Amino acid sequence: MIRSVVGNSKESPGAPLSSHREFVSRTTLPADDSTASAARTFVRAALGEWTDPAVPGSPKITDRLVDDAMLLVSELVTNAVMHAGTTIEVVCRLEAGHGSRATSLLNVNGPLDADGPVDVVIEVADRHPSRTVLGRKDALHVWYGRGLQLVRARAESWGVTYRRTQKTVWFRLETTAEEPEPVDSPVDGATEGEPRTTDSLATAPPHSRRDDTAEWVDRGGPSFLAEASELLAGQLDQDMVAALAGQLLVPRLADWCGVWLSTENGGLRLSRVWHADERCIDALRRVLEKDPPPARLATTGIPWPWPESANTGGSAIAFPLVTGGHCHGVLLLGRAGLLQMTDGVVRLAEDLARRVAQAVATARQYTEQTTISRALQRRQLPASLASIPGMDTAIVYEPRGHGQTVGGDFYDLFPLGGHRWGFLLGDVCGHDPEAMSVTGLARHLVRMLAREGHGVESVLDRLNCAMAEESAEAAALGGEQARPQFLSLLYGELEPDPVAGGAHCKIACAGHPLPLRLSADGSVTPMSDPQMLLGIDEGAKFHSNSFDLAPSETLLCVTDGVTERRSGNRQLDDDDGLSEVLRQCVGLGATAVAERVRQAVHDFDTGPVEDDLAVLVLGAVPVHAPGVEQVRNRA
Repeated sequence: MIRSVVGNSKESPGAPLSSHREFVSRTTLPADDSTASAARTFVRAALGEWTDPAVPGSPKITDRLVDDAMLLVSELVTNAVMHAGTTIEVVCRLEAGHGSRATSLLNVNGPLDADGPVDVVIEVADRHPSRTVLGRKDALHVWYGRGLQLVRARAESWGVTYRRTQKTVWFRLETTAEEPEPVDSPVDGATEGEPRTTDSLATAPPHSRRDDTAEWVDRGGPSFLAEASELLAGQLDQDMVAALAGQLLVPRLADWCGVWLSTENGGLRLSRVWHADERCIDALRRVLEKDPPPARLATTGIPWPWPESANTGGSAIAFPLVTGGHCHGVLLLGRAGLLQMTDGVVRLAEDLARRVAQAVATARQYTEQTTISRALQRRQLPASLASIPGMDTAIVYEPRGHGQTVGGDFYDLFPLGGHRWGFLLGDVCGHDPEAMSVTGLARHLVRMLAREGHGVESVLDRLNCAMAEESAEAAALGGEQARPQFLSLLYGELEPDPVAGGAHCKIACAGHPLPLRLSADGSVTPMSDPQMLLGIDEGAKFHSNSFDLAPSETLLCVTDGVTERRSGNRQLDDDDGLSEVLRQCVGLGATAVAERVRQAVHDFDTGPVEDDLAVLVLGAVPVHAPGVEQVRNRA
């Protein structure tokens, strides 16, 4: 069991390094998009406190090792967030280095030799022990968990520890790397021994130091691109694509980056700015916003001037985000302390820029199609429903498709003139866009025919002919359009009695669940005869049923998403199940009845509803009660 030691024991300055000072710190982080950043900050703070040169006897840890520790903990934390999704515990500690190792991976007892080598051990634990660590070949020889390849490449050793309640992935870094060459002159005007300022955009002036990233590119570049492609492919928001690009590039390939996205007017907007030091992000954004790149770059991988307001120097390169002959933006990378990026780094950045461009294009196409789809869907249903004097009305509507506002079901309630109102509830066979286009055609055609004076039977006869002709024309074209379109429809006319209360109804059902009347004594009666679907037989003739809806009586109309709701081999309307639900609604208003039916559908089975759901309730208000019209639209 890991000891719960937080931070260092407090000793007076100058105290010798001994077993009384325990170099272990831990933190618990939530699994969200800020976890990787918080883990890097935690590791940097812990190592910075323990290796403070102002404290005599502090262990010596190279800057390169600190950078590697921050990079690898970011990889492991990101892996845990994606694959476990639980709270994450990060532990950082120092141990005696190779050759004088006196401690084990899970034990912090024992002294450290301040003059000897010191190793950094970091553990990332999640609370999902049943999930295996991805990173091994399966039977299909496909690599998963590609982020761990970076851990294998940079760490001296790493492994996994399973416990009953958690899984821990750890790695060890040895202090064997040489320090970078010293800088000849102080940075930011600091004198010898003073800390650098933190508002600059980089961390060192340009010089010819060795680019450590180049070695990683040669070993892990292909795996990095595969991982990046997998992450970017699932994004359908262009700004999220830009955000992911920043997280992928920094600090792996660059110290900072900016992502511009093209706008409709041909300009650019700065969508995302990221920096290895989060404290520098705001300053970097201000600098980049003042000097944006052109909307179109002639070539890719163009050397870019280092921001003039930065106090330190480095190299920057701009990559246009081009795919399919269209430029979707610009990606700008900056590496501090380097006169020039290596060819391998530039090529890898170009490959990633192409993947970012493709992801942005896909996200934009999805957004455009979604916008068009929703605009068309809004035309399929009425913007508002008529208010009928003496009647209490309610609608519950839930389309099946996620994010849709309209499905294959449709409804309407509209005035006909002469104190008469028309109402309908329909269902187009299928759920594809072709089926949804029929909903608008049928609704508007019914309104037009009814207002031209056609009665209930004539409306269904003429709509049936239109559906049959549409199917015949589609069959002549062949291909996908050859599928016939069938339609179930309940259409009726309502004429309230302003003196006696209630209303006279005339209604017809074509292949639709029959309307049910709930009387004041709790009895439930079907109020229409079953007839065939519309669009099957062009010569079919339809008839209607007439009845009176007395005060306090309710008429319930539903689509088959209600009656055919399944639980195993049973449907909700088996053995008159819907009638039983309606019997429990005596004395309820129209809105309460619609909600009771909707809830019964969801409670019938624990699984998701697999069909569109529509409920129309018409209640005759008692003579002494004011008329109420209520509409409920659940999208």
